[in-house]
Amino acid sequence: MQLMDSVDPNAQCPRCGKALDLCVCEAIQPFPTRTHVLILQHPQEPDVELGSARVLHLSLPRSTLRVGLSWPNLKAALGRDFTEPKEIVPSRWVVLHLGSGIKGAEEAPPRAAGPSLVLLDKKGAPLADQKQPIDGLVLLDGTWSQAKTLWWRNAWLLKCRRAVLVPAHPSLYRELRREPRRECLSTIESAAEALVAVGEAPEI
Repeated sequence: MQLMDSVDPNAQCPRCGKALDLCVCEAIQPFPTRTHVLILQHPQEPDVELGSARVLHLSLPRSTLRVGLSWPNLKAALGRDFTEPKEIVPSRWVVLHLGSGIKGAEEAPPRAAGPSLVLLDKKGAPLADQKQPIDGLVLLDGTWSQAKTLWWRNAWLLKCRRAVLVPAHPSLYRELRREPRRECLSTIESAAEALVAVGEAPEI
């Protein structure tokens, strides 16, 4: 009798890190952008099935995925592999965060069509000048509490511009997990909508 090869139910794809029956690597197509995306992932982010940070990183050639709790500055967070010719200026990078202290964003109405990115001052109110140059986006990947931990453990994020994303569409994940706010999106959705908001091709 010939024994059938068995498949380890715990086996993961070495590229995307998901279970083999959830692997979507064949569908991933690199999407070029002008804007760099830095994804800071909490090391205890537990959502292997629905987590989208690594898929996002594999989809964007101009992206950096770092797993950890803290880095001394933006340059260190980007790592030695970041070799783009532009000078790293934190004030030209935008961090998406919905934590406490970000208030008044609702006073800035979204655009008539498509997502918008509302830049905030240090008090959390919308800036009068919303047309500021942006070199990169910083996303905090993890649960609500994990994202807040990343925020408070990386003081250099205060040197970046803060922004609230006003998405054009609700999350496609809303039937699969509860979010603290109805406008919350997954990491991959947040990146896509934020990139469109800063002028990248809407096809993203």
